[in-house]
Amino acid sequence: MEIFIFVIIILIASILQTSTGFGFSIVATPFLLLIFEAREAIQINLVLSLVISIALIAKIKKDIDFGMMKRFIMGSAVGLPVGIVIFLTVNINQLKLGVGLVILILTILLMLRFRIKESQRRDLIVGGLSGSFTSSIGMPGPPILLYFSGADTQKEKIRGTTLAFYLFIYLMSLLIQVIFAGTSQTVWVSGGLALPLVLLGLYLGQLLFSWIDQHIFRIFTYIILGMTGVYLLIESLG
Repeated sequence: MEIFIFVIIILIASILQTSTGFGFSIVATPFLLLIFEAREAIQINLVLSLVISIALIAKIKKDIDFGMMKRFIMGSAVGLPVGIVIFLTVNINQLKLGVGLVILILTILLMLRFRIKESQRRDLIVGGLSGSFTSSIGMPGPPILLYFSGADTQKEKIRGTTLAFYLFIYLMSLLIQVIFAGTSQTVWVSGGLALPLVLLGLYLGQLLFSWIDQHIFRIFTYIILGMTGVYLLIESLG
């Protein structure tokens, strides 16, 4: 049963990554926490997210805003160590509670079309928050999604810059996780088994994107995120 759930999680997260632009980790991490221990769930997500970033980076490298990406990376240098300290000092229920709250707040703010104005200082802050989110819960996306949700920046530049930053932040977070939290065979075996599913999901997502209204996918994503957030909150308190 867990294998079936794992297959569904990876496929849906990969399809939504391509179809809606939502980060793979935002969809996958909460569900992976339900079937793996925290360290394994986060590291499996980091491995697969890194593969996705590598697979897609060649297509969008021309759209990267290197100035913004540099500021994101500078900010993340402060956030990464903070995140690993959080991960090493909280228990699994606290982690699930934190992830659940982040997911619910993110979903509500996205549905309300939260607005924030871009600036170089905010680039650094968002990079720091994203770094701490990645090394603690494996999810760099929430701060960046909120930051860009109401921006007038071209979608191509947002996608390219974000993906390039993800390539850096996932690699650094995975290294930090392995060094300070250790790793296990389960992480690498599960990650290897999931790679074909990720590639299939990215392919299917590209096909679906061409003929299904993206608005429907966003509503579907809100429902998934909302239900997952509520479930994690209930489980962490129960």
